Amino acid sequence: MDQKILTLAADEKAEQLQACLQSLKENELKGLITKQALKGKEIGALLRGIFKGSPCFQQTGVVRRLSVYKHCVQLVESGDLHVEVASEIIRLLMLEAHELPGSALADLATSFVEAIKGGILLSGRSLELFPTVLTALATAKETLVYGAGELSGEEFKKQLINTLCSSRWSPQHVIHLSSMFRDIPLSAEELQFVVEKVLRMFSQLDLQEIPPLVYQLLLLSAKGSKKNILEGIISFFNQMDKKQKEEQGNSESMDLEEATVPLDQLRHVEGTVILHIVLAITLDQDLGKELIKYLKTEQQGDLSKVLCPFSITILLSVTRIHRFEDQVFDFLKSSVMRSFKDKQFLQGSKFLQELSPQNYDISAVVLEVVANSVFGWDHVTRGLVDLGFILMDSYGPKRTLGGKVVEANHGLSKTPAQQACKLGTDLLLEAFKVHEPIRSEILEQVLNRVITNAGSPISHFLDLLSGIILSAPLILQQSSSKVAEAFDHLSFLPLDTVQGLLKAVQPLLKISMSMRDSLILVLRKSMFSGQLEARKSAVAGFLLLLKNFKVLGSLTSSQCSQAIGASQVQVDVHTRYNAAANEAFCLEILGSLRRCLSQQADVRFMLYEGFYDVLRRNSQLSNSILEMLLSQIKRHYEPEPDLLPPLKLEGCILAQRDQIFLQEPLAHLLCCIQHCLTWYKSTLSLRRQAEEEEEEEQEEDDDDDKGLQQDLEEMLESITRRMIKSELEDFELDKSADFSQSTGVGLKNNIYAILVMGVCEVLIEYNFSIGNFSKNKFEDVLGLFKCYTKLCEILKEKAGKNKPTSANKIARSFLSMGFVCTLLTSLFRDCSQNHEESLAVLRSSSEFMRYAVSVALQKVQQLEETGQTDGPDGQNRDKMFQNLCRITRVLLWRYTSIPTAAEESGKKEKGKSISLLCLEGLLRIFNTVQQLYPAKIPQFLQALDIANEDAEEDGNINVTEKAAFQIRQFQRSLVNQLSNADDDFSSKEALLLINILATLSKLLEPSSLQFMQLLSWTVKICKETSLDDAPCCKGLLALLFSLHVLIKSPGSVLRELAQDIHAQLGDIDQLLILSRAEKVLEEVDWLINKMKSHLGLEAAEDASQAANPTQPLEKAIILQLGTLLTAYHELVQTALPPGSCVDTLLRSVSKMYTTLTSLVKYYLQVCRTTTWAIPGRLEKLVRLSGSHLTPQCYAFITYVQNIQSETLSMAGEKKKKKKDKTTAEVSTVMAKVLRESKPIPNLIFAIEQYENFLIHLSKKSKVNLMQYMKLSTSRDFRINVSTLENALQEQNAEDRENEPANDQVSSRHSKKMQSVFCQYKCKSVLPKCLL
Repeated sequence: MDQKILTLAADEKAEQLQACLQSLKENELKGLITKQALKGKEIGALLRGIFKGSPCFQQTGVVRRLSVYKHCVQLVESGDLHVEVASEIIRLLMLEAHELPGSALADLATSFVEAIKGGILLSGRSLELFPTVLTALATAKETLVYGAGELSGEEFKKQLINTLCSSRWSPQHVIHLSSMFRDIPLSAEELQFVVEKVLRMFSQLDLQEIPPLVYQLLLLSAKGSKKNILEGIISFFNQMDKKQKEEQGNSESMDLEEATVPLDQLRHVEGTVILHIVLAITLDQDLGKELIKYLKTEQQGDLSKVLCPFSITILLSVTRIHRFEDQVFDFLKSSVMRSFKDKQFLQGSKFLQELSPQNYDISAVVLEVVANSVFGWDHVTRGLVDLGFILMDSYGPKRTLGGKVVEANHGLSKTPAQQACKLGTDLLLEAFKVHEPIRSEILEQVLNRVITNAGSPISHFLDLLSGIILSAPLILQQSSSKVAEAFDHLSFLPLDTVQGLLKAVQPLLKISMSMRDSLILVLRKSMFSGQLEARKSAVAGFLLLLKNFKVLGSLTSSQCSQAIGASQVQVDVHTRYNAAANEAFCLEILGSLRRCLSQQADVRFMLYEGFYDVLRRNSQLSNSILEMLLSQIKRHYEPEPDLLPPLKLEGCILAQRDQIFLQEPLAHLLCCIQHCLTWYKSTLSLRRQAEEEEEEEQEEDDDDDKGLQQDLEEMLESITRRMIKSELEDFELDKSADFSQSTGVGLKNNIYAILVMGVCEVLIEYNFSIGNFSKNKFEDVLGLFKCYTKLCEILKEKAGKNKPTSANKIARSFLSMGFVCTLLTSLFRDCSQNHEESLAVLRSSSEFMRYAVSVALQKVQQLEETGQTDGPDGQNRDKMFQNLCRITRVLLWRYTSIPTAAEESGKKEKGKSISLLCLEGLLRIFNTVQQLYPAKIPQFLQALDIANEDAEEDGNINVTEKAAFQIRQFQRSLVNQLSNADDDFSSKEALLLINILATLSKLLEPSSLQFMQLLSWTVKICKETSLDDAPCCKGLLALLFSLHVLIKSPGSVLRELAQDIHAQLGDIDQLLILSRAEKVLEEVDWLINKMKSHLGLEAAEDASQAANPTQPLEKAIILQLGTLLTAYHELVQTALPPGSCVDTLLRSVSKMYTTLTSLVKYYLQVCRTTTWAIPGRLEKLVRLSGSHLTPQCYAFITYVQNIQSETLSMAGEKKKKKKDKTTAEVSTVMAKVLRESKPIPNLIFAIEQYENFLIHLSKKSKVNLMQYMKLSTSRDFRINVSTLENALQEQNAEDRENEPANDQVSSRHSKKMQSVFCQYKCKSVLPKCLL
């Protein structure tokens, strides 16, 4: 029969063919089709024959065709046919589909939908036919029956798609279905149905099936719905990452058999998907625009949903497309900065933390991208490197106009810019560790920036370079040529850059001889450079080499723990060969440095500063260094034992024409000798033990050592004895000498005085250190101090005559930090009877004790500002922390043991009292510890416990309890101070105590009982204490606000204070209150912007819901604004004196109205996009603003203008009385009035803008909000005619006196001006037209 059908179809015998087909039953026909399909030879011809014999104008033909279609679909899905045969059948069915009538197409399409819903489809090959059927159905002209009604073909197709997307899909057919929809013409709504359905299927598929499905979705995005597709993909992988993290976290606490989300499989799938997305964006740049647009829109909301590791990876991969590079990096920069700013903003406000908790950490997210990129994500590495350098370049430390560098080299990063720069550094360091191909590029870019940005601060790049080298020094040895190239530029770089660079590359010098040779060659060239900076750089480089290349036999001191990165390099540098080579190497360097002793003072100063560290780390060089120092001091030492003075100061200066320069920093030289000699003596016994085996050489060395030591000791002893005997006249310095900076003699005397003072300080430390509490030595110390004091007073007196501002400035002290600790402990805490007699000598001089505390204060200030101090161990953070603890204990004991009143009851002395200096030092130390040693605060507070100062440190130190104990001491002192009579009240001491309490309060946990007790105590003090001292009032209020804001919003406190100010005028307090009120307004603005960003998303998702999810935020904002509004209500009714306070209040009220306007705009947007009603709280707020603020603001404006008018009239009267002298004064007054009147129009504009948007909101919400607002008078041309006439008459009178001939002209001019201004006045009384 099948052959008969084929023959009839070939002979074009239609009637016989139809008759033949009608004679066949349906099952027989299906059997023929199945038989030919399995053979695979003539199935196409058979189907064409059947279709020829089944014309569509006959019902039987339509039924037969439909039966054939359904049977062929089953055959194709069975999987029994060859691929070629199945494809041929589908192609033929697609060609004939448009011949079917609408009802048949609807039946066929419905059968497809039912098959998909029932999961009957096996292979999914037949789905290629479905798009053709739906397309033909959409173009069908007849109406089709659907249920009880009728639909057009297009509507029927839409209904089918809706049904299909609402039904369950088999996971194995999702990809086929997604591909199928590409060929179906879809409306925007239908496309959205499809996309949402496919995205919902992601969670039901195996991970390996996600990339091809994403590929189909991206192809489908050409039709539209780009945002939904991108959002769905990003959201899915964000959830997968979170799930994987949770599993990883749980696996650490419990044993899991198998992770449901394998990490490596997830990362590889993500990498493939990202490649698909980047390829799609390359082909369709509208998709890239939509991606950036979507992320920019959503970043206003929850950043964790938008800027997740997956989306950031996509963005960084997209940067390979040039068109999007700048857009993406700008977006990422702004997002990083915004995240850090929001985080900082939230940390400062408990009010915001409760309303908008934020756990998003963008640093962790970006670094997670770096960690994920290990799984073959080569397409993201380039973007990571660029992002890291962009963050470092954009947010690194900057140099201000004054040349000062604004950066934080120590302590925690605080500002958002510093955190962004730190993120860039960490990103590049982690990328360097995990990606070998980009290491060379990162190193090259870092070195380029170090060299080319020498004029800008580059400490962040040097820190990165140091981290890179420490992470992989052996790997970097391969890039030694690039580092060597950087060495060639050393002589042209600033000294700080050279020191940082050499410190960073020091580990490489230990393992690369070629690199060390290159550096030495460059340093030798620099040593003979004509540029001073180049020679200083050479000295710095040589000193660094001497510190880090040890000679055999050198002591391993605990002080050497500061060696830079040497422990990171696993290379044996202590073998006999290396040590011998190092010795020759170091002696060669010392020979080069010896030449520096004849160069400028700056070069010598660097040498003297560095010799102690070299000696401490390389003890075998002690003989060479001490010999060098001895020969240098002999040039300026007077050997005759009885000649005064003992030092020749003439050789320390250099005269060039009329200019005098310091040639030899003699005090620094003596300081270096003193420190080196002290260290040398203390370690001599250790050296002997280390060299016991070489006894003969030891004896020879001992003789040399003892000779050097004896010579230096005798020299210092002689200098001490003769310095005490010397008078100022011996140095040609006395009160009659010239100390002016403008003459050569004056400059010479200034240099001499500073040198002598420095020598005295060095000798004070030396004699105290070797004195062993000898009374005679301490008398020598006091004698040296008297010499120092005389010169200090002369310099102050002379400087006070010429430069009053710098009268208190003296040269930086030469005392070391360690010695200052020892001195203070001896003076104030040493109770030993053996030392009592000798210490009484020093304690008898209150000036010396004040000097000791002042130097300690100077050292702490230097540590706070630079992170290090001068002298030995000044860069050793652990030593500095120990010294801070010791100093704090002494100062705290001194202040609490001896009351200020008892100290001041004695004789009045110049300068601050010792107690006040102790208090100032404590404040600086508390700030310094929190800034530099945040991790060591528990140990610091433990060390302050004077009762247990010798106890061992406890591992579990309660910081809050320890800090509260210290706070209570200062609270008692402040209460005592405030309870004193006016004559005994010390404003400075009270303010210092308040600042100390504010500093220590930061150590308390806000949720602790101690914090609440401090807050309650502060509130009580503020309420019960009546103070006339403005700084103390301001300090107390600042403390109150800083505490209150950590518990809740300070709105209620602001209102109470505003009421007090209204009752009792207080200028300073109001300025502080206004600044706090503006801070609260900033928080409210931030919340309003947050609500606006959420509004669009919520409107789309929750349009059908009656509840408003942002209601808690809205309630908090309205309550906050209401509280502030009542505070401003009190302030604008206060009769303030003219000046900055009025100006600040006007500006602050303008900000209040601007914030109110923002809130009204938000509710306008709510009315436009949702069905939510305006809350009753907003009506109450508007009513409150109309009754309690706006009228009072206009009254306050009138009051301010009246004050200004009075000021101008008083100035005019002065001008009449004293015509010649007060012209400039009147001009100044007029300029001041003009400046103070500028905020008034801004305030009026802000009020009118608020009322304008209230009108719009009233129309939109159908609620009459303007009923609470009174109509305001137009103030555009508000001119007081009577005042103007008086002024014109006065002007005319003056003109008549000066120019009688012009009398008539002036009169006419006056009448004309009156007429003009009257016209303006008539216009101004009309009410202003409101929009």
